[in-house]
Amino acid sequence: MNRRAAFALLRRPDLWWTGARQALRLAAPGWWKRGSHLPLPDEDYMHFRLVTQYGGEGQHASGTDLVQYLQWCRDERRRA
Repeated sequence: MNRRAAFALLRRPDLWWTGARQALRLAAPGWWKRGSHLPLPDEDYMHFRLVTQYGGEGQHASGTDLVQYLQWCRDERRRA
C-alpha cells in the first residue's frame, strides 16, 4: 500500500474492519509462513489488477480509489 492510500484509509476509521477483511481475503495462500508475516496479496495478482485498471504499469492508484473500493465492499456485504 502506498502512502496516499494509507493516509486515506487512516482518515476513515469506519472502513478499517472492511480493509482488514479484504486484506485477509486477498492475502496470498500461506502468507503466515513467509518472512514478513503480513497478509499481503500475491505480487503478480496485484500487478495484474493495477495494470488492468490503470493501464501501463499501474502506478496511478490513489487513496481515493482504495476508499471507494472499500466502501463498495462494505456496501455489497451489507446487501448480501
